[in-house]
Amino acid sequence: MALTPLDGRYSDTTKVLREFFSEFAYLRGRARLEIRYLIALSRDAGLVRILTNDETHLLENLAAGFSLDDAKEIKELEQTTRHDVKAIENYLQARLSRTSLADTISWLHFGLTSEDVNLTAQAIALRDAREEVLIPTLDRIIDQLKDLARRYKSTPMLARTHGQPAVPTTFGKEMAVFVARLQKQREKLSSHKFESKWSGAVGNYNALVAGAPNVDWLSFSKNFLRGLRLEPALISTQLIPYDNWLEYFQILQLINGILLDLCQDIWRYISDDHLKLRAVTGEVGSSTMPQKVNPIDFENGEGNLGIANALFEQYVRKLPISRLQRDLSDSTVRRTFGTAMGHILVAWTSIARGLDRVEANEAGMRSDLEAHWEVVAEGAQTILRAANVPSAYDQLKSLTRGKGITQENYQQWAESLDVEESVKSKLRSLSPLTYVGLAEEIVERVLSLTPSLSPGERGNPDQESPLPVGEG
Repeated sequence: MALTPLDGRYSDTTKVLREFFSEFAYLRGRARLEIRYLIALSRDAGLVRILTNDETHLLENLAAGFSLDDAKEIKELEQTTRHDVKAIENYLQARLSRTSLADTISWLHFGLTSEDVNLTAQAIALRDAREEVLIPTLDRIIDQLKDLARRYKSTPMLARTHGQPAVPTTFGKEMAVFVARLQKQREKLSSHKFESKWSGAVGNYNALVAGAPNVDWLSFSKNFLRGLRLEPALISTQLIPYDNWLEYFQILQLINGILLDLCQDIWRYISDDHLKLRAVTGEVGSSTMPQKVNPIDFENGEGNLGIANALFEQYVRKLPISRLQRDLSDSTVRRTFGTAMGHILVAWTSIARGLDRVEANEAGMRSDLEAHWEVVAEGAQTILRAANVPSAYDQLKSLTRGKGITQENYQQWAESLDVEESVKSKLRSLSPLTYVGLAEEIVERVLSLTPSLSPGERGNPDQESPLPVGEG
């Protein structure tokens, strides 16, 4: 009865993202921020009286123990308020009214606009989901591609340009290209710093300055956000400019584009019998054709990557634009972030599952190369040009263009040339199985690059949050 496959067919894969993007997670994240802010108003701004250790622990436990029942209570309050952040504030007021903290209730959500809390909670969710879910999944794919590059760095295969036989390469080198591309984007993904704001209704700290003019609110907001491992956007309207988040989405969009390229190449290699998929006992490839082992994981990945990227394209079109300070249309768009991440996770997981089953059909690759001796024409005409043989290109064009030649045809042609024996020797040495240039060295260069640091290895540039404002 699920409305979308993310919570139905693919729920086992995507359920981990509920910790970051579900309605429950969004309510919990904002409640935790309101609690953290109350503590900071006491500890850092001196506006709230000094809290006792027991009171601080009570607040921390309220944040850490936020439950599904708490979320349901807020949703019930929202039926009256029709405003989710106000419902969170009312929920916290009710909780604190029965404690020694009742006298601090007026400081809840002090001087803020809802978007201070909303944006900050979502920035944390995007960051934590990246570190705990997306990067480990991407690293798995990169490691799998590294393994394929290493195993098959010397395995020659026919490369095609415009879909036509071109020159030989190695399968390992083709996989190394994807490793290099993904590693570069992985670094950008992991180093991206998310921005948020904590500056009131139009970004000028109006209410904060009016209510407490003696506080340095610029410094307070910078320290507060950096304590959450976020970058403060000090110049904003009611919203942060979404440019920072969109840069992150565009990195993901490019990673998805690279993986789309991978899926389509792997699909073609399988179709050309260059690759085989390991059959799994019990699986069925067709309801009527029992022989089939279909590349379904790569096809699934391709479809889900397309959906995720379509959402990212909508974010880029929609989120930079606001009616003056803001309108509500951005809020409903931001609530789909989990949908985009869900389709990414389904796609990346499918691709990883498919890569686990890929094996090179080395005999098939060899057979394909031996059937296309014309692919050494590039090397042959270049050898002749280096020997100052006139019309070298035209000679090879006449011999090979639009024709399939055999080893015998090629060798006879080489022997018929009126050139020095050293030149003939170079021509004889050419073979589709060995004419692979520096493919192996290129693979080794890619594999020797410094590996990416995991989120845990990078460390945090700012102090850790004393409250669990996000998951992880």
